[in-house]
Amino acid sequence: MAKKAKQIAIYGKGGIGKSTTASNISAALAKAGYRVMQFGCDPKSDSTNTLRGGKYIPTVLDTLREKRTVKPEEVIYEGFGGVYCVESGGPAPGVGCAGRGIITAVQLLKQLRVFDDLELDIVLYDVLGDVVCGGFAMPIREGIAEHVFTVSSSDFMAIYAANNLFKGIAKYSNAGGALLGGLIANSVNAPYAVEILDDFVAKTHTQIVGYIPRSVTVTQSELLGKTTIEAFPGSDQAKIYTKLAQTIASHTESKAPSPLEIKDLREWAAGWADQLLAIETGEVRGVGAQI
Repeated sequence: MAKKAKQIAIYGKGGIGKSTTASNISAALAKAGYRVMQFGCDPKSDSTNTLRGGKYIPTVLDTLREKRTVKPEEVIYEGFGGVYCVESGGPAPGVGCAGRGIITAVQLLKQLRVFDDLELDIVLYDVLGDVVCGGFAMPIREGIAEHVFTVSSSDFMAIYAANNLFKGIAKYSNAGGALLGGLIANSVNAPYAVEILDDFVAKTHTQIVGYIPRSVTVTQSELLGKTTIEAFPGSDQAKIYTKLAQTIASHTESKAPSPLEIKDLREWAAGWADQLLAIETGEVRGVGAQI
C-alpha cells in the first residue's frame, strides 16, 4: 500500500513573498531527504520558477488545451534537489475563473495516480491568498491540505488577507476542511513588525511558526533564478528557511483560528498606528520598536 503524502498549503497575499518562502521550504525539505512536490496554484504560474533555475514549465491548463490526453511527464518537471514541480495555470485572459485551474489540475493528478506513484512525502500547495473563494479555497474547503500556513508581513493589507483566510478556515473547519498550522512572519526586520504580528496571532488564537527577515541574499538568489537554499546554502537566510522547513515537516496539530470581525480588525490596526506614531515622536518607550 502506497504511503500517504503530507499535504500542506501555503497561502498569502500576492507579492508578500509566499512563493519565495514556499520554494525555499521545498528546497530545504528535498535537501533533507524528503520526496517533495510543489504545486503552484497561482495563474501567474511562477511558483516553481526558482526551483527550476529560472525556467518556466508548461501548465496543466495550457497542456489540456492542446491535447485531450495528458501524461504525467508532460506537466511534472524536476527541480532543485529532485523537487517535483507542477503549475496549475489559469484560463485564457478574460475568460473563466482562475481558481478553476487548481480544481482541474488536482483532479487530473489524482486520476493519473501521481501522488501515489511518486511515493511523495510532502505535497506543498502554493496558493494565492488575496481571495479565498472558488478554486483558491479548494485545498481548504475539501480538506486536500491537512495543514494550512499563511505568509504575512506586518503591513495591514497582508494581515487583512490573512484574517480573511482565517475566516475561510473557520467556516469549513466543522465540515472536514483543512486547519491552520500557523503564520509565517515575513520581512520582519524591525522589532515593531514582530510585535504587531505576535499581537495579531494572539488575538486570533494561532501562532507564529517562523520569522523571516528581509534579506538581500534572497534578492541575489532570485536574480540568479535560484532559491536561497541552492544559491547560498551557508547563509544565515538559508539556515532560517531550513529551520522553518523542519518546523513545518514535523508539524502535526493544526486548529481552527478565531478571525477578527472587520470592525475589530480596524480598531486593532488603529491602536497599533497610534503606538507607532508615539514611538516615532518619542512620546512613549517600551514597545521595543524604533522607526
